[in-house]
Amino acid sequence: MTTMRVAMAEAITQQRAVKSDEQTQAPAERAQTDAEAQPVEFTDLYHQYFPKVFAYVYGRVQDKEISLDIVSDVFEKAFIKMRSLRSPDSFGSWLFTIARNEVSSHWRKAKPAARAAQIHSQPRGPEETVLHKERLASLSQLVRQLPRREQEIIALKFDAELTNREIANVLSTSEVNVRVTVFRALRKLRERLQTSGDRT
Repeated sequence: MTTMRVAMAEAITQQRAVKSDEQTQAPAERAQTDAEAQPVEFTDLYHQYFPKVFAYVYGRVQDKEISLDIVSDVFEKAFIKMRSLRSPDSFGSWLFTIARNEVSSHWRKAKPAARAAQIHSQPRGPEETVLHKERLASLSQLVRQLPRREQEIIALKFDAELTNREIANVLSTSEVNVRVTVFRALRKLRERLQTSGDRT
């Protein structure tokens, strides 16, 4: 991660020089400059996508420090492999594919006990805080009971706030499939929440 930060910092300081020379360069020189400008562009992408990637990872891991470590690894790998990306328009789905793989890798390495999610909420009145935590804990537990694919789509939809099209690109499926899966998962959650409420 340190290497990526240094590279991006150096690229930012060179941005003005790159822009001033851009118009006077020959095509070959301009191509070389474009390659050198990649870290600057990546910095913009980093700031654009970091909140969504972090929200997605945190939704899957439920631990702030671990999430930050995973997100750092995601962007470091994306920075290193950026030139292998064929279409800049597919950067978002490509980045979330890396994020999915990193989260899966984390859970393969983690001890089973570490899978217990810890729900954090903003402090409110004592009674309201307890009720809010109970609702969040109940919902989180119900989400974890969904099939793995439904959990994944719910996390991409509501934690990362991706569109159905973006989710479809990440998971290599159709928008219709994503929409149907979201509908079914939410229906299950509503039914189970209602059943859970009736029991209390």
